[in-house]
Amino acid sequence: MKANYGYMDGSGEYYITIDTDKCMECSEHFCVKACPAGLFRIIEDDYEDMVAEIIPNKRQAIKYDCAPCKPLEDRPELPCMAACTPQAIEHSW
Repeated sequence: MKANYGYMDGSGEYYITIDTDKCMECSEHFCVKACPAGLFRIIEDDYEDMVAEIIPNKRQAIKYDCAPCKPLEDRPELPCMAACTPQAIEHSW
């Protein structure tokens, strides 16, 4: 299942998508420590699996909180994405 966290405003759509099927395969959850903005936390989902989510009070500012990791040019792989199972985390913008 894919869980979308974020928002849409007049300037665009800003979502972080977490593939919970891939996320639950990771026992270390390196994304939590890898995110400089501290956006991630680990929760137990409805199926009793431990998965990452974006902290609720940080969802409305991910465009700004993620900005330091997303330069306009020569963008390296984002720390949260590099730390996780491939394609477990996606950014919409």
